[in-house]
Amino acid sequence: MPSPIARLLLRWMVCSVGLWIAAGMLSTNITYGSDYVIVVGGLILAIINTLIKPILIVLSLPAILFSLGLFMVIINGFTVYLASKLYAPLHITNFWAAIFAGIVIGLVNYLVSAIIER
Repeated sequence: MPSPIARLLLRWMVCSVGLWIAAGMLSTNITYGSDYVIVVGGLILAIINTLIKPILIVLSLPAILFSLGLFMVIINGFTVYLASKLYAPLHITNFWAAIFAGIVIGLVNYLVSAIIER
């Protein structure tokens, strides 16, 4: 099992790459000034996913169970939207773009996890 610092760095990298891909796909809805903004936005998103997301999951557990896990997409979108509100240079125009970015980041996270576990 990797150290907590290594896990945070990996999560930071995954969030940054996923955010960069989502920003490329939704260039009209996700704007940023430079690649530095994506890296810092990825760090903020990694910290939110580490600290706040577990609390959100526990609080919304009935909705997650009722929707058979699909409510996790909303939670992922909320964390991305929260990161854009906390870090102003990363601008996401609406919640739907944040949900799509959350899906992209989740897919990138799944692919990286699958590669690392092998």
